[in-house]
Amino acid sequence: MLETPLAARDGGVTEPRIAIVHDWLDTWRGGENVLAELIGVYPDADVYALVDFLPDSLRSRLRDKRVRTSFLQRVPLARRFFRLLLPLFPRAIESLDVSRYDIVISSSHAVAKGARTTPRQLHICYCYTPMRYAWDLREQYLAASRLGRGLRGALVGRVLDRLQSWDRAASARVTRFIAISEYIRDRIRRSYSRDAAVIHPPVDVEFFAPADTPPSERPRSYYITASRWVPYKRVDLIVEAFHALADRRLIVVGDGPDARRVRAAAGTNVEFAGEVSRERLRDLLRGARAFLFAAEEDFGILPVEAAACGTPVIALGRGGALETVRGIGVPRPTGVFFAEQSADAIADAVRRFEAEAVPIDSEDCRDNALRFSSQRFRSELALFVDDAWNEFVAVRR
Repeated sequence: MLETPLAARDGGVTEPRIAIVHDWLDTWRGGENVLAELIGVYPDADVYALVDFLPDSLRSRLRDKRVRTSFLQRVPLARRFFRLLLPLFPRAIESLDVSRYDIVISSSHAVAKGARTTPRQLHICYCYTPMRYAWDLREQYLAASRLGRGLRGALVGRVLDRLQSWDRAASARVTRFIAISEYIRDRIRRSYSRDAAVIHPPVDVEFFAPADTPPSERPRSYYITASRWVPYKRVDLIVEAFHALADRRLIVVGDGPDARRVRAAAGTNVEFAGEVSRERLRDLLRGARAFLFAAEEDFGILPVEAAACGTPVIALGRGGALETVRGIGVPRPTGVFFAEQSADAIADAVRRFEAEAVPIDSEDCRDNALRFSSQRFRSELALFVDDAWNEFVAVRR
């Protein structure tokens, strides 16, 4: 509950009206976990998004909230191809009418922060990252989609230039930024010239927990990696590294547009599990020697889920992993870092992990992961919004 209510027209007081604006809903990933927690903190809030194609089987995780959508929802074939409508995203997010709310909380990795608000509204943006394809990872996205060449490349480049300009201007509508990590806080500063608080996203450490069997009875006979197979995740490099680790076994969970390259890099000691249920993923994480992670990620939910299961992490020493993994050489380490995105560096890190004289303790992994619990997120988020609202009301008075 927010401490400072609004003055009502009849002389009484009323709780501030809250809207939550999410980019879009079509599947369930880390951003949707955050959205569910936001709804848990503010169950009376109204929810907005560009489109809502979330499967019915996942609807209950959002408390069966009705989601108000933009005109993109009604575009023919939008369910399959709405991402191709990227040039229309700014106009679509601005078309959502959130003018009657006192507090707008945007959950944004793309355009949600651009919802039209006024100086009489408190707009808090929980920012996963400034828009990747308009800023830091632009060239990588263009190369992966083969859109960076010729006339088509020039046209796409112009669209992204305009999108970047809009994104920077739209950031001025935000009263207060929250970043998901110190890594993203720095990116917000570079992209928008704005500071941000840091509240790490929630991880379901109650579900992702060690098995009941004692650690000595767990075989831990394989390594594991899991993610959406997109180019920047560099799953292909993890798979390639196991050519030099022929006597070790690797299980790869997931699928995605980079599937051809990932599968082409595999040797006979690599097993592809495909998309799996949360329960199956948890079982696989529990039984692994270590979880491998090669992305320069904004935060990285999966390494924390692995650690919550008591499993060490072998990760690229850049990005959000530096905030969630304690490397060898510090008290109670939970993983091993490698310095560059290459198959050789990953293979060397696996060997160092195995050769380490002081084994990484599964209880230390679990304890470290508990720092990112859902309960911690809800408490920190609610306190931040309370403080921001009270300050905002005081200034208005």
